Amino acid sequence: MNFTCYVIDDEADSVALMTEYIEKTPGLDLIGSATNPLHSLEILTSKNAPDITFIDVDMRQLSGMDLAGMVNLYTTVVFTTAFPEYALQAFDKEAFDFLLKPINYDRFLKCIQKAKRKINKHQGTELLSKDDFFNIKSEIKGRIIKIRFDQVIYIEGAVNYIEIFTTEGKHMTYLTMRDIERHLPKSVFVRIHRSFIININFVSITERAQVKMKTGESLLLGDHYKQRFLDLMDEHLVKTDRNS
Repeated sequence: MNFTCYVIDDEADSVALMTEYIEKTPGLDLIGSATNPLHSLEILTSKNAPDITFIDVDMRQLSGMDLAGMVNLYTTVVFTTAFPEYALQAFDKEAFDFLLKPINYDRFLKCIQKAKRKINKHQGTELLSKDDFFNIKSEIKGRIIKIRFDQVIYIEGAVNYIEIFTTEGKHMTYLTMRDIERHLPKSVFVRIHRSFIININFVSITERAQVKMKTGESLLLGDHYKQRFLDLMDEHLVKTDRNS
């Protein structure tokens, strides 16, 4: 199995070096690069997002930190920078690794080997968890609640808590949206807004900036999350073979 890679850096020489490293490493495929991070948003949040994305921290058009916050749920982010003081902030953004320029090939290889193990483990866990369940701590101390994935209608973020709306009722627990999103199968669950994650099996109608659920709720569709949602819905779209 080959792992796909993408490079974002506003310095052409840095893009060229990372391209060279990727192309000479067995098991890696470079699917694209960009010197303007804004040009990479669509691919990095799509169903074809690369397995590993190398992002320069200090870019003029959009900070690498800000970009990582938008895409790190779709791709494994590795930061590249000449400034070691960015390291702590990088890991706050849940970057997988941090490569300090000038990057040597041995350090690059170590990063790739770790990334492959992480991706393989994640993919295996996701396959095991599909159509299964997860447990959460209730707001009542000492109580653990089992929730099946196919019972979850949507999840709403509420400051330091999330509220999980299911076919059996609703549950509040002390988790962030990012915490719960990591444990949901991406083939069924998608974030449509900073405050909402939905189960697409319960979607009734999509119209403009709203998603209406079969249970009657109308939820906002945020600009940053719209394309990923539409891509997932498009996978189930019935299309005609007619040319007209």
